[in-house]
Amino acid sequence: MQRPLLISLAAALALAACGGDRQDDASGGAPQAGAPPAAETHAFSPEIAEGDFRELVRTLASDEFEGRAPGSPGGEKTVEYIRAQYERIGLQPGGEDGGWYQTVPMVETTADESTVLRLDSNGQARELQFGTDMVIGTRTGQAQVDIADSELVFVGYGVDAPEQDWNDYAGVDVEGKTVVILVNDPGFHADDEKLFEGNRMTYYGRWTYKYEEAARKGAAAALIVHDTEGASYGWDVVRNSWSGAQFDLRAADDPEPRLPAQGWISTEVARQLFADSGHDLEEMYAAANRRGFEAVPLKASMSVDLASTVTEKSSRNVIGVLPGSSRPDEAVIYMGHWDHLGAHEREDGGRDIYNGAVDNATGIAGIIEIAERFATEEPAPQRSLVFLAVTLEESGLLGSKYYVAQPTFPMEKIAAVINLDAMSVAGPSRDFVVTGKGNSELEDILETFAGEQQRTLVEEGNPAGGFYFRSDHFNFAKAGVPALYAKGGNDLVEGGIAGGKAATEDYASRYHQPGDVYREEWNLDGVIQDLEALYGVGRVVADDPERWPNWYEGNPFKAARDEMMAGASGS
Repeated sequence: MQRPLLISLAAALALAACGGDRQDDASGGAPQAGAPPAAETHAFSPEIAEGDFRELVRTLASDEFEGRAPGSPGGEKTVEYIRAQYERIGLQPGGEDGGWYQTVPMVETTADESTVLRLDSNGQARELQFGTDMVIGTRTGQAQVDIADSELVFVGYGVDAPEQDWNDYAGVDVEGKTVVILVNDPGFHADDEKLFEGNRMTYYGRWTYKYEEAARKGAAAALIVHDTEGASYGWDVVRNSWSGAQFDLRAADDPEPRLPAQGWISTEVARQLFADSGHDLEEMYAAANRRGFEAVPLKASMSVDLASTVTEKSSRNVIGVLPGSSRPDEAVIYMGHWDHLGAHEREDGGRDIYNGAVDNATGIAGIIEIAERFATEEPAPQRSLVFLAVTLEESGLLGSKYYVAQPTFPMEKIAAVINLDAMSVAGPSRDFVVTGKGNSELEDILETFAGEQQRTLVEEGNPAGGFYFRSDHFNFAKAGVPALYAKGGNDLVEGGIAGGKAATEDYASRYHQPGDVYREEWNLDGVIQDLEALYGVGRVVADDPERWPNWYEGNPFKAARDEMMAGASGS
């Protein structure tokens, strides 16, 4: 049975964002490119519909939401809008105390961007400028972090992986020292498929792991050497992502170790730093990619007086539930992150808004559309459906990390997680990209629906980017729950591979930039196909009490799932 069309409760907030890049004036007034007109009240369809999806993205990515930064007025407006959509659809509140929200306590830390990182490099005094030469911050929650004359040690990729028989920290004591680390994995820069997974990034290649491992080793600070190929993004992304307010969970809510200070240095700075110590940067890359690599003490020390503004705040995950008809204690989760980078003041007194239209207004619009489809179709699914809009993804997947630590459904009762993040707006494709392809049995289900659309499952075009570890489903995967992250491909029905490449390059130029805005000219037919297929996966899992997906044999997360389920059956 289908319900009558309903009116959006928050349509008055909607603005149709202009097609080009825009910036606010110093007063925070109208965008220089011209103020977009207010959207008319929108009537939503119970189907997964292009017009509904467009309206949701247009609204969430409008200037009215100010880039959806957690803890900001725009962030609060965002969670209220998502709640209104869930309520309109007819979902039940799935948060704490019978409400729609799960409060995520957080610490907001804003580093003083006049901070200078001082190097004594073989007797040569060098000062590195914030944003240009380096970025640095702290996760300690301290307003002042002072590090004086900390010796620098190059530790290759900063990896300690016993199962790979690899330890970049072997034979070196880095207690109180500053470690200099390469981004990505051993094997990547050498194009050596025999090391780790070669061109495909593992978790050891992620900057989050590198900082955690340095903290476990007792380092005072860690500096990652940026290179565009290894990081899969340019220095401008590092600069934009690490400037302004940075968010973290409170130390009490996060068991992972923390460094006093952590940051990045540019390739140019690293090249000079190694040269001052009598080393060539390219030779150091080569050495770090050989088994038996030994850490290299540099003839340099680092000092920094890092002042930060620290405020304890909270943000919110938004949780809506469609209870299962016969197995309501078991769940399939659809998730996406609602947060983006907010608004940044410019040196000229103006303001840039990072609207995050693709990243990730599209994902939130997607889970809302899928939720409405489930809520209006008969029969009701046997297992519960959870629609989880998480916060603080851009700050290190923190909202999902908090949910996994404080779940509303026990992990052993979650059959699957389907993540929507940065959906393709380039039109229908002949392929369907499964990020981290080869992980779980959820891909077998997706393959059936892709086949009905005459599409082929493929892995991501840049496995070196480690995208499976860069979105919220990863926290569920680490806990053992099978997680699927899939979206439109690169072989476009109109434009082929060349068209897909052009679309990818265009989005790459807008990623984490003010240019990630909603555009009327988007071809959303492909998104609708993606949503239909992902809806189908969840419907199969929710309706089949005998189907309990697992990871494929050999997957590193399978042991956690097996242990989890063995414990559940024995309880």
